[in-house]
Amino acid sequence: MTLSLSLLCVFAALLELDTTYAFQTLVSRPIIAGPLIGWLTGDVAAGVQIGIFAELLFSDISPLGGIVPPSGVVATAVPLALYSLGIELYFGFFAGVISAVLYSFFDMLLRKTRFQWLVFLEKRIGRKPQDITRIVAATLLLSFLMSFLFISAAVWGSSRLIFALYPYLPPKAHFAFDLAYAAVPWIGLAALIPAFRLKTR
Repeated sequence: MTLSLSLLCVFAALLELDTTYAFQTLVSRPIIAGPLIGWLTGDVAAGVQIGIFAELLFSDISPLGGIVPPSGVVATAVPLALYSLGIELYFGFFAGVISAVLYSFFDMLLRKTRFQWLVFLEKRIGRKPQDITRIVAATLLLSFLMSFLFISAAVWGSSRLIFALYPYLPPKAHFAFDLAYAAVPWIGLAALIPAFRLKTR
């Protein structure tokens, strides 16, 4: 992986921290993360497009109860990284969506592991309250590293797979993916209509 792609993955992992673990300034929302990552890759327009599409696609999924929604950062970082490698957005976007869904399962596993670790840390903080800053910093660093490794693996794996399949893809496959990509905002808008419908009862 090149230095520029590694830096992109570092930036995306930092944005992922904003989702739940730190800051929570909403820069991890796809509509904001997309243009920021697009700026890093040198194509803000592609970042805006991917950000809007991902925002619309995932806008109907709320993190309620035990639901961990797909990562908006992963859904924008992966396709934009692939696009910088020369892969069309309509292939990269769906690779990003799959990666974002897989990340939600990965994050769920991390949360379960972290909960067991926090039970141990709570006892340690009770004995040594002055260690709390170091423990919080270590927890955030670990979360950052896990996100970085996942995003890097998703970019590397997706690019290898798509480049391997390229010679065997007929023009109809390109047309089908392009058409499906163009339909994404309409699917997202259709999901939002009931949320904005006025209650008549």
